Amino acid sequence: MSEADGMDDVVDGGLRQSLMIASRIAETLARRRQESQRQQEHQDAQMAHEAQARLAAERSAAHAALAPVEKDQWWDKAQPHDIATAHAVAEGWKDHDPIALAASEKIRQEVFTRYGIDTRDVGADTAYLESGIQTITTEKARQDELARSQEETRKAAAEHEKAMGLLAAAHAEELRAQAATLAPEMERHQVPIEYLANPELARALQTAHAAKTPAAVAAADAIVQERLFLIGKDGINGPDIDQLRKETTANINGAGDAHFEDPAFVKAAKEMHEAKLLAEGGFTGSERTPVEQRYERAEKELFARMESVGREIENRVTGNDSSRLKGHGLTAESRSAADYGSAEHHDKFAESLEHTGANETQIRGRLAAARSEGTHPSAAVTMGKGAAKARKSRAGMSTGAERTKGGPSR
Repeated sequence: MSEADGMDDVVDGGLRQSLMIASRIAETLARRRQESQRQQEHQDAQMAHEAQARLAAERSAAHAALAPVEKDQWWDKAQPHDIATAHAVAEGWKDHDPIALAASEKIRQEVFTRYGIDTRDVGADTAYLESGIQTITTEKARQDELARSQEETRKAAAEHEKAMGLLAAAHAEELRAQAATLAPEMERHQVPIEYLANPELARALQTAHAAKTPAAVAAADAIVQERLFLIGKDGINGPDIDQLRKETTANINGAGDAHFEDPAFVKAAKEMHEAKLLAEGGFTGSERTPVEQRYERAEKELFARMESVGREIENRVTGNDSSRLKGHGLTAESRSAADYGSAEHHDKFAESLEHTGANETQIRGRLAAARSEGTHPSAAVTMGKGAAKARKSRAGMSTGAERTKGGPSR
């Protein structure tokens, strides 16, 4: 063997050893990268879970705070600070939760009826609402309450978290007491105690608990299973308004953000959403109210509410509301009715809609509906109920299976 051959062997051996070392280093670095990625993914999932848990707890506490406003006895004894606190909670959650939206509307009606104050004018200024209610009682009491309200406002930030914690604890205690009563039904259906925070499921379990006949028990059990399925899809608190808005505007022609200020519209959207989920999950409902019928009923209610809201907007922007007509007398009313449906009327209506925040598609749809409506609103109210029922849809809206997308198959 020559000296050159010996050097080649040494070089080849050193190269192989270097390649093996480099390969091991690469493997070590790859394992470290994989481990780092797994740790990051675990941390992200943990943070998301904790954020969702906090949101669910705050939402449940808000439900507990708003529960009393539905009771007339509470309004008879409620102090201004109690009403202002409930108003603040409702305003904070109404854009995200159907229950809070309904509570906000209830508070608005009661405050307007009892004290002559429109909470829509007050907005989120709870101190002003509180002092305004107190003013209705006596001027002296209003001054005292205003001073106390200012002091309470300074303390509100520190006490808010404590108050919400107490409300959540009271709500949890109420759930435990309810669970003790419904224990047999909860065990039979394997219902966790926290699921009792869902009011529909709690009512279904109460019905099953009170059922006396096998048929009644079977019917109640079917409703419980439906509610458990929906909780599995939407969570204990159900869908929020943002989710319903996205789903409804995608499936219902003409539905827009303005409609979701109407609690009845949101309720119908939620019912249609649930009926669709149940149909997709294989549920058929009962003989009296099958799932398909529930879907169609909710769909009809949505279109009815859309027409009502649309007419309200039209009357507001064109000045055809009842108070304006009454103020101008019968002559003005007759002239308005004669001009209704004219090109000038529609041009004015289109120009006014541009200032309402409606998009181009919504404006075109509303104009099409207005052009198809040949009867002035004042004349329409004189029609019989039979004629009103015969008009089931407006122009620009298709009916039946064609007017929605993604509904349960007929």
